Amino acid sequence: MNNKLNAAHCGSSDSRERIHHARGMAQWAALLVVPVLAGCALVSPTDPYQPVSSIAPSATPVATARAAHGNIDLAQAIDIALANNPEIAAVRQDSVAAQARYRQAVGAALPSLHVVGSYYRYLDDQRLVSAHYNGELGVFGPDVVNGDLVLTMPLFTSGRIINEIRAAKLLQQAATHQLARSREELVFNVASVFNGILATRHVVESLVFSEKTLADHLKRVEDLLAAQRAVRNDRLRVEVRLADIRQKLVQARSIEAIQVRTLASLLGLTGTATDWTVSGDLPVPVAANAVSLEEAVADALRQRPDYLAARSALEAQAKVVDAARAGHWPTVSLLADYGGRWTTDPSQRPAGANNPEDVGFAGVVVDVPIFEGGRIAARVTEQRAKLAAAQARLQKLELQVRLDVETALLNIAAARERVLATQKAIAQAEESLTIERDKYNGGKGTILDVLDAQSALLESQTSYYQALAAFNTAQAQLSFAKGEIR
Repeated sequence: MNNKLNAAHCGSSDSRERIHHARGMAQWAALLVVPVLAGCALVSPTDPYQPVSSIAPSATPVATARAAHGNIDLAQAIDIALANNPEIAAVRQDSVAAQARYRQAVGAALPSLHVVGSYYRYLDDQRLVSAHYNGELGVFGPDVVNGDLVLTMPLFTSGRIINEIRAAKLLQQAATHQLARSREELVFNVASVFNGILATRHVVESLVFSEKTLADHLKRVEDLLAAQRAVRNDRLRVEVRLADIRQKLVQARSIEAIQVRTLASLLGLTGTATDWTVSGDLPVPVAANAVSLEEAVADALRQRPDYLAARSALEAQAKVVDAARAGHWPTVSLLADYGGRWTTDPSQRPAGANNPEDVGFAGVVVDVPIFEGGRIAARVTEQRAKLAAAQARLQKLELQVRLDVETALLNIAAARERVLATQKAIAQAEESLTIERDKYNGGKGTILDVLDAQSALLESQTSYYQALAAFNTAQAQLSFAKGEIR
C-alpha cells in the first residue's frame, strides 16, 4: 500500500516537474520571440515611392496642382509653376520638417510619462519586493513581472534645452526664408524662359518674313532673267541666301521648342503633347529711373530671403554652441515611478504575503559630468567651428548680394541702350532695303546690295527682340537680386 502511495506521489511530483519545465520552456521561447519580432514592428513598411498620405500642416499655404490649357501669359505661368513645381514642394516639406524639429525641442522641456513593462526569468528564486523590516514575510519565485508608470521631467539643464529650443526656432525661420527664396528663384527662371520664348518667336516671325521676301525677290530675279535684264549669278546668290535663311528658321524653331519644354519642366507639366501655348508680348522700356546702387543693396540685405535665412542659421548656430557648452554643467531631473511586481509561479507564499505588490518612489536626480573622455570639449569645438564657418558664409553672401544687384543694374542699363539702338536700326534697315530693291529693279543697283540690306534688316530685328528679352529678364533679375519677387 505504501509503495503504491509512494509511486503515486512520485508520479504526481514528476508530472508537476514536467509541467513546470514545460512552462519554463514556453516562457524562454516567448523571450526569444521578442527580438525576432523587434524588426517587424511595422507590419506594413513605408513605400518610398508612394505619396505621403498625412503630413503636419504647414504655415505656408499649399497651392492645388494646376494644369495648363489654351493661351497662358506670364502671370498664369508663374501661378502654375508655384502650384506644380516639385522642387517647391520639396522645400515646402523641408519647412514642415523644421517646424516639427522645433516642436521636438519644445517637447524636451516638458514632462514625459511612460508605461514600462518587463519580464525576468531567474535561475534562482527572487524576492518580489524588498523587505520593509527585519523578518518580514515575502513572496519568492523565478519569474518576476514588472509594470510601471514612469514620470521624468528636466528641472535644470544649464541652459541646454532652452538654447536648443531657440536654435530650432531660428532654424524654422531660416527654412521659411529658404522656401520664399526658392519661390523667388522659380519665378525668375519662369520669367527668363518665358521672355526667351517670346523673343525667339519674334525671331521666327522675322525669319519667315525674310524667307517670303527673298522668295518673292527670287521670282522677280527670274522675271528679269527672262527679260535678259539680270544675270544667272544673281539668281544663284538669292538661292544661297534663301537656303541660309531656311536653315536659320529650322534652328530658331528648334530653339523655341526646347525653350517650351524647359518652361513645361519649370511648370511641373509632364508629357510631350502640349495643349497650351505662350501668349503675351515683351514690354518696351520706358524712361529710365535712377536707382542708387547703395540703396538697392540695402534693400536686398533687408529683404532677401536667402540672406535672412543665413542670418537666422548663424544665430541658431550660436545657440547650438551655448547648448554644447551646457554639457560641462550638472543637470537636475525629477523622476517618479509607480507600478506593480508579481511572480507567475511563486515557490513560497507565506500567509499574509501579497502577490502582486505595488511599489513607487519619487525623487530628484543630479547628474554631474566628471570625465567624458574629452567628448564635451570636442563637441563645443565642433560647434564653434561651425559658427565660424557660418560667419564666413554670411560674409560671402553679403558680397554676392552686392554683386547680384550691381550686375542686374548694369544689365538693365545695357539692355535699355541696345533696345533704343536697335529700334532706330530697324527703321533704317527697312528704308535701306526699299531703296536697294528699287535701285535693283531699275537696273541701277546690284543683287549684293539688296541681299546685304535684307540681311541687315533681319539682323536688326533679331538684335532688337533679343535686347528686349534681355531687358525684361534684367528687370526680373534686379527684383530677384533685391528679394522683391513674391
